[in-house]
Amino acid sequence: MSEKTLQHRIDGPDDAPVLVLGASLGTTWHMWDRQIPELTRHWRVIRFDLPGHGGSPAHAASSIAELADRLVATLDLLGVERFGYAGCNIGGAIGLQLALTRPHRVTSLALVSSSSRYGTADAWRQRGVVIRTNGLDPIARTSPEHWFTAGFAAAQPAIVEWAVQMVRTTDPGCYIAACEALASYDVRSSLSRVGVPTLVVVGSEDQVTPTSDARSLVAGIPDASLALVPGTSHLAPVEQPSAVTELLIRHFTTAWHDRPGPAGQPALGAAAPKAQIAPPPPPPPAAPPAAIESGLTKQEPVRGGTYDAGIKVRREVLGDAHVDRAEAAADDFTGDFQDFITRYAWGETWTRPGLDRRTRSIITLTALVARGHQEELALHTRAALRNGLTPTEIKEVLMHTAVYCGVPAANSAFSVAQRVIREETTPEG
Repeated sequence: MSEKTLQHRIDGPDDAPVLVLGASLGTTWHMWDRQIPELTRHWRVIRFDLPGHGGSPAHAASSIAELADRLVATLDLLGVERFGYAGCNIGGAIGLQLALTRPHRVTSLALVSSSSRYGTADAWRQRGVVIRTNGLDPIARTSPEHWFTAGFAAAQPAIVEWAVQMVRTTDPGCYIAACEALASYDVRSSLSRVGVPTLVVVGSEDQVTPTSDARSLVAGIPDASLALVPGTSHLAPVEQPSAVTELLIRHFTTAWHDRPGPAGQPALGAAAPKAQIAPPPPPPPAAPPAAIESGLTKQEPVRGGTYDAGIKVRREVLGDAHVDRAEAAADDFTGDFQDFITRYAWGETWTRPGLDRRTRSIITLTALVARGHQEELALHTRAALRNGLTPTEIKEVLMHTAVYCGVPAANSAFSVAQRVIREETTPEG
């Protein structure tokens, strides 16, 4: 299997229209097994595994766009030009990416337990830190409570164990890369460009991609309908296979278009009437340019160039929550300094190609220990974990600083780093 393609399986008649099914993070194509008997009566069904999932080669992909590119390369090898697509969770993200970037390839779309923005970037990168430190077992053991309702889990222990084993046998590096892909994924502002009929399916008890996420998809996509599956959590195709199968068959048999462009078919299911969706409030009026506080006139920095590059790296390394707090606290006195940090520390230094982020984190930790900057040391210990350093590697950095920066400095640094590592690497629950 090439690094540019995905492991796949084909079921159904060779001469039937193609329907592609994308699985959820931590699962394999087997999550769609219960749909296959009925779907293959109508379509040639192609399922694929994410990198490192289900025995697929561990060629990690760090963005949803890259996963979509690999799927297209796979379909090209199979001679598939046009296809319908249904995806769950990260599989839904791949489907939206395809509808936005390859609208001429996708005939119709179904988004199951999906969102235009999955949680927060900080939460996904935090999950990567936990996995890098503890492996996938803690995630595997808690997955059933996020995927299934309590009643289903109690009644179906074999399926629960199957779910745990799927996650447990996934390649950790590929899982972490998928977390990074979801951290940077956000198509909220692009939904209006989705030009194919779209069915949005959500379980009424889904807490991972709740009904509010599903309604946002329906509100943003021009030709979208909503189907709510009662008493169902996140992995709806597994928990309610018959209901999901029926929804997919209804959608793809009535909203299948062999030509690109917006569809004219009526919406399916119980979509919220879009006329009832309130428009967003108008932006607040701009502050008068002459606003003065403490004798200083606030001047908005000019964005672009090194600032845009810097704010992107700063958020990826330090986290959205920290950067949001820093920006919210900036005023006429400190705003220029925040702009300076973003441009020169992050936009010019951290973006230089000569060193990778792991190495830059090692250098930064050493410098902060040497100067005794403990508050910044805590911040950059978190950043080092995000950049891929393990607790063992951070310990070795601090051991080295004990020789060259002094034992008292290293002693204080160990105290700070130990606290941060415990906070960042302890699994939830």
